[in-house]
Amino acid sequence: MRLAEIVGFLESLAPLSLQEDYDNSGLIVGNPQDEVNRALVALDCTEAIVEEAIENHCDLIITHHPIVFKGMKRFNESNYVERVVAKAIRHRIALYASHTNLDNVQGGVNAKIMEQLGVENAMILSPKRNILKKLRVFVPVSHSEAIKNALFSAGAGNISNYSECSFSSSGTGTFLPNEHASPTIGDIGRREEVEEHAVEVIYPYYLERKILIAMYESHPYEEVAYDIYSLDNTYQEVGSGMIGNLPESFSTQDFLAFLKEKMNVQVIRHAGGSGKAIQRVAVCGGAGSFLLQKAISSGADVFISADFKYHEFFNAEDKIMIADIGHFESEQFTQHLLLEVIRKKFPNFAIQITKESTNPIKYYF
Repeated sequence: MRLAEIVGFLESLAPLSLQEDYDNSGLIVGNPQDEVNRALVALDCTEAIVEEAIENHCDLIITHHPIVFKGMKRFNESNYVERVVAKAIRHRIALYASHTNLDNVQGGVNAKIMEQLGVENAMILSPKRNILKKLRVFVPVSHSEAIKNALFSAGAGNISNYSECSFSSSGTGTFLPNEHASPTIGDIGRREEVEEHAVEVIYPYYLERKILIAMYESHPYEEVAYDIYSLDNTYQEVGSGMIGNLPESFSTQDFLAFLKEKMNVQVIRHAGGSGKAIQRVAVCGGAGSFLLQKAISSGADVFISADFKYHEFFNAEDKIMIADIGHFESEQFTQHLLLEVIRKKFPNFAIQITKESTNPIKYYF
């Protein structure tokens, strides 16, 4: 199939507009119109991963971390980034990354960690603001239901566990068509009064184009009257980290043993907690120290993440236990997440997880 089909699907799950400013998610190498037959999934794109793709006749590599973070001025293969890009281009292998945009969605990286741990009722730890917008469109009462159905189908009207949410108010609309108009209702040169509904729905901003197309296609008027408002509300479906509860509480030592087994880690750096029982769990795949205070204020007993610096461990005090399991280790199951969602959507597409470990950190015991 076309590379664009897989890219479009992945970006419907984790829109590129949700990535952080410093990130470089998306299609890094490749033409969206190229055909792809087999994909390799990995956490990172290294030279060994490209070699594995070549050996397995893969023409697409999907990773969590993008191989290119910053602008590149030269391609003389003087470092591993340039060598990876050059080799991928030579062998016509597309490179795609879904990074912080996949971190920031409800069913993304952190949800996979929660699933691995068996955490229940998981929700976004730090929901983002300025994601939601409200559309108010004025429509004749006779077409109110059709407009709502079209907007719902396009993704509007979802609030947490509820879908098809809207509000309608009644009123009288007036208009006077001029000689260039083609009115659906009324006559040219005569003011018309129509009983209308003002239909209101909310939606995340990245769906706006799709929603406006649906509105125009289902609206009977030649000229559609509508308003769009930006909302300051937090959006529970998008944000950093996750928090939820384990089915049972653990002592500190039992929890550390449980965490080591479930996350397949060799070493856990931990601090704080003062030995209190652990049941409420906050997580952030990758470097998550910026969420520590949010985890504390949300009542978490433990915060599982990676890349904590020495002095940052002091911030746990007796309020929470920090469990630093390593960057690769915290995100390793992202590979399985990507494999699962693509196989479900494209069951006949050949896709496999790498047999290589891209973790640059080795442990000596």
